[in-house]
Amino acid sequence: MSGDDGRIFGLGQEEQEQLRLLALQQPPLADAQRRRSSFSPVPERYSLFQDLPGYKQLRLQRTLYEKMNIFRPFFSCHERKAKERTIINGLEFLNFSTYDYLGLNGHPEINKAAADTMEIFGTSAGASRLVAGERPQHKALEQALAACYGTEDAVVFVSGHATNVSTLHALMGHKDVVYHDALAHNSVIMGAMLSGAARYSFAHNDCEALERLLRQTRSKHERAIIVTEGLFSMDGDIASLPELIALKRKYTCFLMVDEAHSLGVLGPAGKGISEHFGISPRDVDIWMGTLSKTLCGCGGYVTGCAELAELLKFTASGFVYSVGMPPPMAAASRKALELMLREPGRVARLQAASRFFLAEAKARGLQTGHAQGYAVIPVIVGNSLVAGLLASALFERQINVLPIIYPAVEEGMARLRFFLSSEHKEDDIRLALDAVAEELPRAAARAN
Repeated sequence: MSGDDGRIFGLGQEEQEQLRLLALQQPPLADAQRRRSSFSPVPERYSLFQDLPGYKQLRLQRTLYEKMNIFRPFFSCHERKAKERTIINGLEFLNFSTYDYLGLNGHPEINKAAADTMEIFGTSAGASRLVAGERPQHKALEQALAACYGTEDAVVFVSGHATNVSTLHALMGHKDVVYHDALAHNSVIMGAMLSGAARYSFAHNDCEALERLLRQTRSKHERAIIVTEGLFSMDGDIASLPELIALKRKYTCFLMVDEAHSLGVLGPAGKGISEHFGISPRDVDIWMGTLSKTLCGCGGYVTGCAELAELLKFTASGFVYSVGMPPPMAAASRKALELMLREPGRVARLQAASRFFLAEAKARGLQTGHAQGYAVIPVIVGNSLVAGLLASALFERQINVLPIIYPAVEEGMARLRFFLSSEHKEDDIRLALDAVAEELPRAAARAN
């Protein structure tokens, strides 16, 4: 990935120039691809995708991968359900790139719930829920989510990303203001931008910085919302929820918490950050989460008061103008939630594996940043090229973990992001971390 200024992987000017010279040596595009009618009123460069700056930058990046003999880690095809182990290219890999936090994906009861629903309702809701796509499984899942959170109602969307975008777009307007953590997910930033509200980013997990912003700007706007994540998806640390609740009350703001990575991970029963802190869920105005992680499905949800759910069902574009969630997916996620609450031992095993991973990583001198030992733990290597080389070396050793590089994270903060599962054993963790400790110096040497 590259920045707007054209930098690639943080390389120096000499390396960038070498890379561009390599790209110029690539075979030219066929004349037929360049051919356009003579009366076209628009210059060719505006009508060819291969001439777009983003595509040219992508080709340079791919050239670098090939030059350095780095495998392309993205879009690797898994040949069975991806759990703590998976099959890629016919080989078994130790897998640290799955959201299956509680090891529930493929559970017989979840499969049966989906299959039984499919027999009756097929694979599609067939329409927007507002007009003709409502099915019993939708409401059952929403009621189960609301019961889990102790809230009045919930609404489920077909996309987790669209959940944040649509919710912020529906609730906020040009007279309003959104305050979000600097490391909030892209969907939060996109939703804030599309809402037309003013937007302020406060330093990561820094409530003093947030209060300074609130003191300086809150009075200039009508409604205000503070948005954070429960468990941060890149760094694996936890939001300062008690302080955020105090600030939202003091400055009359809504508070929205994205629990995509904290449901099933935090708290004795996996109920998330409110259970982790022993705080009433009703102290938060908007709970958001995804169904694709602990709940083994696809989509997202918002839960809170009845008025919030009703408003979103009639005004959130990602709900109103989208087909309803496939009924088998809704049934699967509801069953996964039931299993999470019925078997808290899964949560305990995940938390134990995560603490063990963090302790072992630190013992090997690996940099884990802000991680607190809950399911998401980065190994920060700094340089994006080092991250790619390291991921490639681990892949050769049949360990699947993906690099996260700029602009997904700040430049100089590239990392491998490890997702832990309740099914990872201590021997699995030791094996993976030993491999990281061995391969990291080699990757750094190659990058230099």
